[in-house]
Amino acid sequence: MSKFAKQIHESDNVVTAVNECLAGDRVTVKFKGQAVEYVCLRDIPFGHKFAIRDIPAGGAVVKYGEVIGSATADIAVGEWVHTHNVRDDYKCLGKDGAPLPGQEEDKACPSRGGGS
Repeated sequence: MSKFAKQIHESDNVVTAVNECLAGDRVTVKFKGQAVEYVCLRDIPFGHKFAIRDIPAGGAVVKYGEVIGSATADIAVGEWVHTHNVRDDYKCLGKDGAPLPGQEEDKACPSRGGGS
């Protein structure tokens, strides 16, 4: 059976698996008329992300063309990207759109947990 993943934006460095992938499975990502094949380094559940570019520790994890978090460890191409290796970098904002008190630079919103 063919396995596929969905890339949403050209700047994304992660894609979403549309099948459950087992370590060693080959997964095809089609984007803008190009098809690229990746190998899953470990089991990746349906609907979860895996890297299509190496992401260094501290580097941005990009999905939808937006930064959704930062890597807490080096992430290799084909590696599962989830709460075990990504920090949620969202800020807690008040109704006026300004950061709530205690939201220092580079500190995630404590009420959102630590994953992305």
